Amino acid sequence: MRIAVCDDEKAQRSLITKYLQEWAGENGQILEISEFSDGESLLFCWEDDRRFDLLILDIEMGALSGMELAGRIRREDEEIPILFITGYETYMAQGYEVAAIQYLLKPLSEEKLFAVLGRLKRRQKPEEKLKFLTGEGMLLLTPSEIWFAEAQGHQSLLFTARGSYQLRHSMTELLKMLGGKEGFVRCHRCYLVNLRHISAITRTELVMDDFRRLPVSRSAYKAVNEAFIANYGAGIAGRTD
Repeated sequence: MRIAVCDDEKAQRSLITKYLQEWAGENGQILEISEFSDGESLLFCWEDDRRFDLLILDIEMGALSGMELAGRIRREDEEIPILFITGYETYMAQGYEVAAIQYLLKPLSEEKLFAVLGRLKRRQKPEEKLKFLTGEGMLLLTPSEIWFAEAQGHQSLLFTARGSYQLRHSMTELLKMLGGKEGFVRCHRCYLVNLRHISAITRTELVMDDFRRLPVSRSAYKAVNEAFIANYGAGIAGRTD
């Protein structure tokens, strides 16, 4: 779950992050928390990469208030959950105007924040698990867990953050299983890669998040680059050569 915390007070950001980490530990949830000290920096980041699952916003902040920020984001994204945390009750009606999921008053109650996070987690649609056949039996993985697959004759090797798995599936079979899933692209006749785990692309290779490098064929470069830009925005995709 990716969460953005935006508050111009460092102590408040640190407190929210602390509570989020405590909730994650108690619920076995992996969180990626990004802190922002003003609305402008969050908006800049969001315009580049909109894959946040929750925005936690203070309202009274510098030139761009949390309410104004929420309004600008809502014009382009009607679904992203927004939680306001503020010291002023007077903004509550405006919070409903931008479809905020909750409005919590400072000082922040850990219990109330946990309740909001619990409801949000229950609302999230669980990611579909796919079945893969290995020499040891059946392997269940969600698409986001998969980094890339490498063809090995009539079989293939599947790489994940947990390690690699020898599959009894050919690359042709994997293409049928994963090729239609959002985020997967074939960068080379021997490789099928998950765009979510790519950090950079050049005309000849991909750089994964763990700095592993995979080849990009000349015929596949255009499609891979366009998919990379579509997923991550021109700001990141500009790191091509």
